Amino acid sequence: MDKLLADPAFWMLLLFLAPLLLRVPVAVSLGGAALAVCVHWNLGYQMVSYNFFAGIAKFPLLAIPFFILAGVIMEKAGIAERIIDLIDELVGSATGGLALATVGVATFWGAVSGSGPATVAALGLILIPGMAAAGYDKPFATAVVSVASGLAIVIPPSIAFIVYGDIMQQSVGALFAAGVLPGIVVALFLMGAVYLISRRRNYRGKPRTSTAALWRAFVRSLWGLFTPVIILGGIYGGIFTPTEAASVAVFYGLFVGVFIYRTITFRTLYEILSATVLSTAVVMLVVTCAGLFSWVGSAVGLIDKAANLLLGVSSSPLVVLLMINLILLFAGMLLDAISIFYVFLPILMPIIAHFGWDPVWFGVVMTINLAIGQVTPPVAVNLYVGANISGLTMEELTPPALPLIAASALALAVVSLIPSLSTWLPSVLGLHGSP
Repeated sequence: MDKLLADPAFWMLLLFLAPLLLRVPVAVSLGGAALAVCVHWNLGYQMVSYNFFAGIAKFPLLAIPFFILAGVIMEKAGIAERIIDLIDELVGSATGGLALATVGVATFWGAVSGSGPATVAALGLILIPGMAAAGYDKPFATAVVSVASGLAIVIPPSIAFIVYGDIMQQSVGALFAAGVLPGIVVALFLMGAVYLISRRRNYRGKPRTSTAALWRAFVRSLWGLFTPVIILGGIYGGIFTPTEAASVAVFYGLFVGVFIYRTITFRTLYEILSATVLSTAVVMLVVTCAGLFSWVGSAVGLIDKAANLLLGVSSSPLVVLLMINLILLFAGMLLDAISIFYVFLPILMPIIAHFGWDPVWFGVVMTINLAIGQVTPPVAVNLYVGANISGLTMEELTPPALPLIAASALALAVVSLIPSLSTWLPSVLGLHGSP
């Protein structure tokens, strides 16, 4: 016992988990634990300020505020509303049509936003009342929007992939390409669950009006449909880097909102910049504090001990992968995605190297885990945003969300067991080695 109490790794873990369970913000819990251990065990507190700023002074991370800004601009420009109208016309009165359309829109919007909560906010204000008015149960409608919006961090461009690529020194372009097919797999599993529930409850979409209305909806949404083409086409075509693509998306969104749709005014622009600054500040504070926690954890041996503990459980890669998935799913219930990357990746790096796992494939598996975590209580950030929009409680949203979470978990199992789903497209595009 005395040996345990003298171990800085033990105290670091305790000082992180105790405040977290008391609902102290994640960034404060991470930074406070790291700083306390650093000062008490004299690990060189003079390095804290350097590590704090070095954690965010990286060119790839510059894409994060730009993609956040681009997502807010696309929302305010009215692109989401026009795309929703198009997909509504496409699905018509099919069984579960509006719910299936919601999954489809969330999948598409992931190629614009890159953030789960931002996708819920952008789509929920339109889709949740629309589904409720069409006869869908409001908790089910909110659950569909919230769970499907988790796809935003799997479908490229993805803020999660930018952070993972920075930590693991992997090509962000390769990670973006790797997320395409797995994102579609998750969407298909969600659509399957949504269809079965809708058929059992006799939920249907709105009747399709006419071919002319479909054509009008297509023309109105055309500028929005070009957004992922410009972003991803530019990256995969070698025209610009992911960071440059994010800035191009900002200017494209402003052009569409100001000159084409004329929905962005000076007042709207102020709201856009305010929302972007707030979101970026939260993300970057978590990045700096989580990076500091990772540095101190490595210095006191916490990372090595955790990695050795996992490797000591079994020599089977499948067993270890299952354990990692379960740990990440549990961690996703308590922490945000960026914190999990910084806390767990240093622990998992030796395990990835030990089994010779492809880091690009593992990045996709980990990101899908975190997407599920965004809708898994108690800290289900997507569900909280959905609850605020719909006026429901978490207790009302959790039951209808569970079948959708189960479908996402089945999709995770498929992606985990078939690495080629993640590595094939980057290989074809010449962004990664052979699958």
